[in-house]
Amino acid sequence: MNIYVGNLSYSIKEDELRKLFEEYGVVSSAKIISDRESGRSKGFGFVEMENDDEANSAIENLNGKEVQGRSINVSQARPRKESFANQNRN
Repeated sequence: MNIYVGNLSYSIKEDELRKLFEEYGVVSSAKIISDRESGRSKGFGFVEMENDDEANSAIENLNGKEVQGRSINVSQARPRKESFANQNRN
């Protein structure tokens, strides 16, 4: 399951994000999204967990948890919608 993690501290590293979720099960990947130009974190990321029960446990237990002074938002990631420009092409 792909998990969205929002309101992250700009200083958190991917390995710290991974360790946070590994308390609940096996983490396939942990990725913090950063600005292409500045390289600075955008304050959100995604964690992939293979086992849905473990992923749901992580979501339930970590949503609202304070991490590095910020209350993080954790939920199942929704599929990315097509951009407006792509929807109007014929």
